Order: sequence, then structure tokens, then C-alpha cells
Amino acid sequence: MKFSQLRDRLKPWMLPIAMAGGILFHDFIDAIAWVAPYLIFVMLLITFCKVKPSEFRVTSLSGGLLAVQVLGSLAVYFALLPFSRDLAQGTFICVFCPTATAAPVITGMLGGSIPRLATFSIISNVTVAILAPVFFTFMGGEVQIGFGESVMLIATRVVPLIILPLIVAFALLRIAPKVHAQIASRQSWSFYIWAVSLFITVGRAVSFVMSEPTDRVPDMLWLAFMSGVVCCLQFYIGRRIGRRAGDKIAGAQGLGQKNTVLAIWMALTYLNPISSVGPAAYVAWQNTINSLQLYYKAKK
Repeated sequence: MKFSQLRDRLKPWMLPIAMAGGILFHDFIDAIAWVAPYLIFVMLLITFCKVKPSEFRVTSLSGGLLAVQVLGSLAVYFALLPFSRDLAQGTFICVFCPTATAAPVITGMLGGSIPRLATFSIISNVTVAILAPVFFTFMGGEVQIGFGESVMLIATRVVPLIILPLIVAFALLRIAPKVHAQIASRQSWSFYIWAVSLFITVGRAVSFVMSEPTDRVPDMLWLAFMSGVVCCLQFYIGRRIGRRAGDKIAGAQGLGQKNTVLAIWMALTYLNPISSVGPAAYVAWQNTINSLQLYYKAKK
């Protein structure tokens, strides 16, 4: 069997392998966790080099997905608040969390529009940076931080990962088109870089969950269950919105695939720490769905 054939057969299973590796080797993740932002930067740079500036347009798809992200997260919070504040916060953050920085990568692999999703990814993250301080203050998070400071804290984690690769990609297109073309032709690399990033993220999430006391296990199970419910709903609703806008894949990934690393940080910083179990479990749910989609795409 040739290497290319082996690679093609393993590709649909790369995400499950990365998740399983993160679970098994979570004790060693801290030693390499610092690499994750650089991997995401390179991955997005490769993806954005495939996109021309003229292809970035705000469409009805972005408006529909953003409405669900903001209004849907508030609806989920108030619906669950009478039952449990922790459950309400943990589920809220799974909906309010912005689109994953890697979502354009998976979208491209599934045949969706990278420019459409890249546009929404920027809009989604900027919206969270603006609204998060207001929402978290209203919810009475564990740590009170000023509006300006909280915006800066979120922005420092969002802007470098999303805006800077975009700027570099467009700059290369203008000043070094041959280099830009070479990077653009390496789209398959971004998938494997994403798999390594997933390995690190899952490992960090597992380490956090295992550090929680045993008496919180029932709460964590409910949070994990509700994160799975809203994960499936967001992929479904995003697909419906995307179908109406002419790109069901971009719609599903834009709403369903979340920046869980940022979500876990926000939950730990602004909300009850136990609520971070929701986005931690979301890592497994969304990447299980992504793995199944890639598997069926490969079969077709």
C-alpha cells in the first residue's frame, strides 16, 4: 500500500485518534500546550491564503448565524436558570462561544465556502469580545473585571489568532505572490496541524475535569449532556440557515464548531468554574460530529 493511500484511509480517523491521544496522555499535555496558538496561526494562514480579499462579503448567512449565537445563548440561559445556575452558565457558553478558528479548515474539507465562513468567524469573535463583558457582569460571574479590561483580555486571545493570519495572507498576496501560491497549495497540511491542536486541547480539558472533586460528578454529567444537546442543535440549525443562504456546510460549521479553548477560559475567568465542563465536553461532541462528516465525505 502506498503512503498516499494509507494517508487517505487514515484521514477520516485522524480526529478520533487525536482525541483518544489527548485523553490517554493528558498528564503530559502541559509540557507542549504552549505550541497550540502557533499551530492555530499556521493552520489559519494556510487556509486564508486560499481566499482572495474580494471574496470576503457579509451575507445573510452571517446575520442568521449571529442571531442564533447571541439570542439563542440568552434563551438557553434563562430557560435553564430556574433549574441550576451552573447548568445555565455552562450551556450558555457553549452557544455564545464564537466560531472555532479551525472551522474554515473543516468547512473547506467538507466542500463548503471558506470565504463565507472566514467572514463569519471574524464577525462572531468580534461580537463576543464586545458583548461578553456585559453578559458576564449581568450573570454575576465569580470574578468581577472592568469592561475595558475584560474586552482587552478577550481581544488578546482572539485578534492574534484570527486577524493576524489574515493580514499576513493578504500581505503575502501583494508583496510575495509566489510564496502565497506555495502556501495556498498546501491546504492538506492544515488538517494535520488541526489534529495536533485537537490533541492538545482535549488533553487540557481532560486534565481540568479530572481535577474536580467527586461530589460534583452529577453536575458535570448534566453539563456534558446539555452541551451535547446544544451541539447537535447548533449543527442542525446552522445547516438549515446555511441551506437557505446557499451553503449548508458553512452554516453548520459556523454555528456548530466552537472555539472551545476560548470558551473554557471564559468560563473559568467569568463564570462559576464548574461551568467550564460544558465547553470541555463540547470538544468531544463537536469533533465526533466532524469526524463522522469527514468519514461520510470520504466514502462519497
